[in-house]
Amino acid sequence: MSSISNSIKDFRMEVNDRFVEIANACSPEFYHDTVEPVYSVDIGRTGDDWTVVKREKADTVLSAPLKEGDSVCFDFGNHQVGYVTIGLGFKGSPPDAPAFIKIKFGELPCEIGEKKEDYHGSIGAGWIQEEFFHIDEIPSVLSLNRRYAFRYMEICVLNVSPKYALTIESITCETVTSADYTQVEPLQGVSERVRKLDSVSLKTMAECMQDVFEDGPKRDRRLWIGDLRLQALTNYETFHNNTLAKRCLYLFAGLKQNEGRVGACLFTKPNLQVDDTALFDYSLFFVSCLKDYYEHTGDRETLVDLWDTAYRQIELSAMRLDAFGLVQDSDDWWCFLDWADGLNKQAGAQAILIYSIKQAIVLAEELKDDARAGQLKQLLERVTKAAIDSLWDKEKGLFVSGANRQVSWASQIWMIIAQVFDCETNIRILENCTADKDAIPMVTPYMYHHYVEALICNGMKDAALEAIDGYWGQMIDDGADCYFELYDPQNKYVSPYGSRIINSYCHAWSGTPAYFIRKYGLK
Repeated sequence: MSSISNSIKDFRMEVNDRFVEIANACSPEFYHDTVEPVYSVDIGRTGDDWTVVKREKADTVLSAPLKEGDSVCFDFGNHQVGYVTIGLGFKGSPPDAPAFIKIKFGELPCEIGEKKEDYHGSIGAGWIQEEFFHIDEIPSVLSLNRRYAFRYMEICVLNVSPKYALTIESITCETVTSADYTQVEPLQGVSERVRKLDSVSLKTMAECMQDVFEDGPKRDRRLWIGDLRLQALTNYETFHNNTLAKRCLYLFAGLKQNEGRVGACLFTKPNLQVDDTALFDYSLFFVSCLKDYYEHTGDRETLVDLWDTAYRQIELSAMRLDAFGLVQDSDDWWCFLDWADGLNKQAGAQAILIYSIKQAIVLAEELKDDARAGQLKQLLERVTKAAIDSLWDKEKGLFVSGANRQVSWASQIWMIIAQVFDCETNIRILENCTADKDAIPMVTPYMYHHYVEALICNGMKDAALEAIDGYWGQMIDDGADCYFELYDPQNKYVSPYGSRIINSYCHAWSGTPAYFIRKYGLK
């Protein structure tokens, strides 16, 4: 998830100091390791892509003299998130002028191969991991105080005095995560393929578990609630860092937008701040996050604290309904669902509202909040009837969305997850959508997660594992160390931002195969 121009008019932040204090008390413990580069590599074009074209042991280039125009690229062997330290030396005469160097980091080879100057995309180029340094004193140790997410690291010598050559004497990365691998139960009785799908998922999750559940350690390094929902579900089956999930819930409840709306995302540095981005579906997912947390922890105190915030999201969403209970579609529509071009959001939003109301009813009944439970049940009946009356096309056997009655995978999947119809009908909907070649496709792992969820909740576990292997498994086959923010097996250069070098290649909403594998016993 990234740049979305859905800013609230006259935005203001509503702060609950007690909730923020509780969130801060849940700040996580961090786990560190020190890693070194494994290889020195050359990166060049092979066909249409940038790839490693030569590889040798890293120590073969350590201490080698580097003059102006020389460069060296290191491969750490796997994706890393952490802080880099470089030991610098020289050969020749004592350095009589500073060395001027550029350091570039990449999760994939394309980030090393392509030039920052050629990027003219829709979000800030500052996310491209490229730094320039003047080294005044040599020998010295250069400690980079910014946290990087990378596998490849290129050092280019832009200028040195003719009297000496720069040398790289050592490189280390101190990795950081709030995920404790000792809490993860080993898988039993699964295939090697499933074990690999699970291990890459765990690494993706761990790299995104920092001070909060970040959406991506390279970009955007924020707490997005759509990502949080999926991260928390996976965490409950793997790392069991329930305190981190509690921290994120209290942050969202403690830093709300106008009218008590839960924001789409939060910043934690330099100060705690809710963003001014509002998304219909993401606000509703606070209900889901709270219900999932309570189911896995039994933490009634947190449920009582945050119930009003959860219920408020239903109230605010209901304000967008027309007289019949249908979510109104318009040009100012603020709903995510997926990155698919031209995707109409009305049906998907209606389904997510139905889904969220059902979860809110469970919480209201748990709390014996009879008045709100009754109101929610009335609202559920109204919005479900509107979905069937206005969005269900009996002839097609599919849900349609918007004035043009668009058919999309996103609409069908969310209506299935919301259980508007029974299992038999849901399976037919999936079959009908597969047969409809004009249906707007899924384009993100986020949407593919919900496709797998739709399969599983209708008893199709074998098909779910096949879908995971066919999508996330293909990422692995294409060299993924962690799962990507965006992936289309038919168009591997896709980016909604104007260039794939700005894409995130370790992204939380993609890290859920471990959740499905472990919760549902996929083998």
